[in-house]
Amino acid sequence: MPPPTESPIGRRALLRTGAGLTAALAAGPLLTACGDGGTAARPGVRSEKLLPSTTVRNAGVEPDLPGTADGVPPGFFRYPAQPRRSVEGRPLAGAEPVSAVMETFAPPPAGRDRNAAWQAIERRLGGTVDLTAVPADDYPSKFSTMIAANHLPDLFMYPETGGVDNMAGFLDATCADLTPFLAGDRIRRYPNLAAVPKDAWRKAVYNGKLYGIPITRGITGGAGFYRHDLFAEAGVTDLDQITGLDRFVELCKELTRPAEDRYAIMASVTNLLAMSAGAPYLWRMDARTGKFTADLETDEYRFAVETARKLQQAGCFYPGSLGMSGAQKARYTDMFKNGKAAYVYDGMPPYLTPGTGYVATMAAVDKKYDPRPMIPFGPEAVAWTDNLSLSTTFVKKAPATRVEQLLALADFVAAPFGSEEYTLINYGVEGTDFTRDRKGNPVLTKRGTQDVAAPWKMLASTVPAVFSAESAAGVRHVHAAYTKLIPMLAPDPALTVFSPTWEAKGTGSLYTLKQDGLKDIVSGREPMSAYDDLVKEYLAKGAEKARAEFEEALQKGKR
Repeated sequence: MPPPTESPIGRRALLRTGAGLTAALAAGPLLTACGDGGTAARPGVRSEKLLPSTTVRNAGVEPDLPGTADGVPPGFFRYPAQPRRSVEGRPLAGAEPVSAVMETFAPPPAGRDRNAAWQAIERRLGGTVDLTAVPADDYPSKFSTMIAANHLPDLFMYPETGGVDNMAGFLDATCADLTPFLAGDRIRRYPNLAAVPKDAWRKAVYNGKLYGIPITRGITGGAGFYRHDLFAEAGVTDLDQITGLDRFVELCKELTRPAEDRYAIMASVTNLLAMSAGAPYLWRMDARTGKFTADLETDEYRFAVETARKLQQAGCFYPGSLGMSGAQKARYTDMFKNGKAAYVYDGMPPYLTPGTGYVATMAAVDKKYDPRPMIPFGPEAVAWTDNLSLSTTFVKKAPATRVEQLLALADFVAAPFGSEEYTLINYGVEGTDFTRDRKGNPVLTKRGTQDVAAPWKMLASTVPAVFSAESAAGVRHVHAAYTKLIPMLAPDPALTVFSPTWEAKGTGSLYTLKQDGLKDIVSGREPMSAYDDLVKEYLAKGAEKARAEFEEALQKGKR
């Protein structure tokens, strides 16, 4: 997921608060267990031979809007009246209790003894799962504590913002190699996991072995949301009418109405500008020479930053929003929802969230508000492969029989949309945790909201589907956006090769350095000439070494 630009809010921070990122970075030096010996991380290729053979999976539910093999998710207007099982039998029958510690973005769930959904899931599984939910901001510290105490659960989520210094050593010492269980056709024993996209599995390959289960997401997080009604008032009824970054600047000036307390941009826009200019997602590789180029080094990314700076100088950002932190995300997204801006950068998932998402909230504020997913614009526009997975769940080393049981649990949790298992995990028990509306769609009760907050979905994740009981138009907008975004995806060379330095610093110290430097430049605290100094510092503090490791890995792969 891309680092932020003019505000300290990256793609990860759109899902978690800045405090969590700070805690993760502060905990970094503590997470050195396995870092002073054991297997050393080496540059390498994420070999195709290690990846599972993936397939399309559904639970016998025909979508209203079909998905594609390339990754456009299916769209559904209604939930199936009689969900079917995607997993037969009881996967944990006869197994010892399973321990799992997972990050959560939801309020604390109801405990097992008063959680109807948890109890029903365990009855289906035929075994016990001691599931611990840790708030996202506290998870890096929790992970650090587990490492220090040498007390890892059977299944655990790796912190999104990074963990141990020596990832290869940590995995080799503590985690099960899943290659013998999942590579190639072996994954057929777990058909729900087999539906996880191949590129998501690539991110779980380290030092020539397949470790972990990706928590799947929608391949790309999109490019934010815009007010179609306001764009139309300004003469833009189709995003194809925005022919480039200069035209977008003109549009933003037209959309900015200080006298009406309304501005073009809320908080952040540089990622949209970078995609529209054709900048890569983090790295670009020359197919002929094998040379890697960091995004900051490209003319396209620099042009995007220059354009963001112009927009700031023109007064197009909502006052004060440019400097808002990740902890203030709810504040600036709420301001957008209340009509204070025409564009906001956020990931696709919150768009259709029942009750609190963009569609539901803005319809309640004013029915003329028409928020829609933004698409990068202009002839050079690309989309970023920045949302293949949220993170990775790892399996603690164990005998083969135990590993198979844990993978069977993950397969259960990764059940497709509309299945019986999916319904239990997302809605709980009918009549207790949810009821049906007049269209037959599930609606959570107050108890259900607490019951389904247990983080089962962090053990593994189904391939996303687009569904809303509240807005068929919203489903169409998201499906149409993915239909445009997926063919626009820029290649991500870092998916096929591995750099230990990038693994350690890419979402840690380099992430912070980059976002702080860009924020200073776009806000005007530093001149545009500071961009060159930022690039030099970024390379010197790890990106140059990561580049060399990527290129070394590529050459190894050719041999």
